[in-house]
Amino acid sequence: MKQAPRIWACAAALLTAWPAYADMPVLTITGAVENAPVALTLDELLDLPQHQLTTSTTVTDGTPVFEGFLMRDLLDEVQAQGDMVVAYALNDYRMEIPVSDFVDFDVMGALSMDGMPLNPRDKGPVWIVYPRDDHRELQDIRFDTRWVWQLVSLHVQ
Repeated sequence: MKQAPRIWACAAALLTAWPAYADMPVLTITGAVENAPVALTLDELLDLPQHQLTTSTTVTDGTPVFEGFLMRDLLDEVQAQGDMVVAYALNDYRMEIPVSDFVDFDVMGALSMDGMPLNPRDKGPVWIVYPRDDHRELQDIRFDTRWVWQLVSLHVQ
């Protein structure tokens, strides 16, 4: 995974496409984190180091290019202390994800796909994306269920 060369263009596109996200919290982190709860805006998520990942998914065609932050960077930023993260989606989908996934793999909090900002109609504004094409073991349904889209909160335990 490499630093995204056009990340500022994507950031501008995200803020232009969804100006309300600039000031409104889009992701809340609770549980075993410093100063919980932590409510992060899109601007704050864009302040994290941004990366690019090209990988296939079970719900899209081809191999999209995703841009966003690494989940481990997010957990470091909020000083998370725990072995498990419970991810909650806008539609109340709930998935337990071992923190070791974020340590062992470059799991991304994707903010854009193929240069287009993600919004709630297309799995955004944050979509947990695994580098499934880079690791054979990630091409398993156990990992596919951890791709939480429309992510709105994380609870660290």
